[in-house]
Amino acid sequence: QVQLVESGGGLVQTGDSLTLSCVVSGLTFSTYAMAWFRQTPGKEREIVAAIPWRSDRIHYADSAQGRFTISRDNAKNTVYLQMNNLKPEDTATYYCATPDRSYYYAVGGSYEYQYWGQGTQVTVSS
Repeated sequence: QVQLVESGGGLVQTGDSLTLSCVVSGLTFSTYAMAWFRQTPGKEREIVAAIPWRSDRIHYADSAQGRFTISRDNAKNTVYLQMNNLKPEDTATYYCATPDRSYYYAVGGSYEYQYWGQGTQVTVSS
């Protein structure tokens, strides 16, 4: 059974930093791409960043470029999202996700990812 468990969300002020973590079990983590998505009420889930199994060809959404850093520790089965200089528009529920097959990397829509965590709320006050 594949499980993804996020942590690290919270309430912060504009300009603060947060690091989200996602621990994955039930698959060979080192062979799976990982991604972070976010969603606000009434909007579609959007990709924030994605990282392949070898940490090359990392992808960032325009909104995350230069402020967020995705990384992974294959020894800990964990993917991270370091978020700096947070803005109120970053307020959302953040989800980590992985496809249902190894060695598959996608930077498009949420439909390309089949396994999801429960989400962690990030709220940035102005």
